[in-house]
Amino acid sequence: MTPGKKLQGLVAATITPMTPDGQINLSVIRQYVDYLVSEQNVKNVFVNGTTGEGLSLNIQERKQLAEEWVCQGKDKLDHVIIHVGALSLPESQELARHAAAIGASGIAVIAPFFFKPTNKDELIAFLQQVASEAPAVPFYYYHIPPLTGVKVCVEELLDGIKEWIPTFQGVKFSDTDLLDLAQCINKNEREQFAFLYGVDEQLLSALAIGADGAVGSTYNYLGQKTNLMLQAFAKPDLALARKYQFLTGEFLNFVIKLGFGVAQTKAVMTFVSGIPMGPPRLPLVDASEDFIVKAKAKLDSIVWPDGDSCSLLCRSGSGGSSSGSHCHSAHSPHDGL
Repeated sequence: MTPGKKLQGLVAATITPMTPDGQINLSVIRQYVDYLVSEQNVKNVFVNGTTGEGLSLNIQERKQLAEEWVCQGKDKLDHVIIHVGALSLPESQELARHAAAIGASGIAVIAPFFFKPTNKDELIAFLQQVASEAPAVPFYYYHIPPLTGVKVCVEELLDGIKEWIPTFQGVKFSDTDLLDLAQCINKNEREQFAFLYGVDEQLLSALAIGADGAVGSTYNYLGQKTNLMLQAFAKPDLALARKYQFLTGEFLNFVIKLGFGVAQTKAVMTFVSGIPMGPPRLPLVDASEDFIVKAKAKLDSIVWPDGDSCSLLCRSGSGGSSSGSHCHSAHSPHDGL
């Protein structure tokens, strides 16, 4: 990992691999890291977020996954951001302390969403109480109002936030309100905050108003294509960048109509990478065989501007073997980390 380097570019919202009986599968994380770096050119990860079913995991599982990603990402990944948000403040604080202890590059926190903060002051009070448990670790706010129902504008939240959270470094902005995002970027230029967009099918729009990069699930399996879009945008070759964005959107529009969520993302990642992601945890249920057949056929049919197609990228077989042993440390379930 690269201490001090600004978080930018693509960040894969990692999937949590599970065994067929629903236990977390640490044994494939090393293979997963190598795949992201070598096949997708993605060197940043966001662990235990929405895509990673973080809020469906218990505290010990979240710690084990965090440790494994930090360990396997050493000297390979630039940033390993651990999402430590929880409905319980003490649990979130415990996860923040643990992330700091294992050397995570940063921590992120979602707004609590059962008993919800109703204004900026309430939300900052919660975030500050978590961030203060990891006083040397960069802190990111995870803004996803479609899931949390917490609709405090980020523009408002950021006003004076460094006074409350000195470690504040940026936002994972998973909302379609580009006006709010634009105001955040415009008003905080001097702060050097990282603004990472979280709606994959609209990334190009966010880049146009100044987003630094993106956190998303599609970068697990379309990272290389999205990196080509970023390169085209930077040239700038907007026509080429739009082609990549339109094709990503074509695939997502197709699978959204079939019903697309975390379970289906696991299925897509499995057939593209060959690494078994396993089932989701209830109340989510496995993707249907019909979905898998149709999604694979659609992805195979797309011809990208670089002349590639998914049929050349998708791996045959289940990819069940790991490229090495996992390095999760032998903490007991009650170690308190």
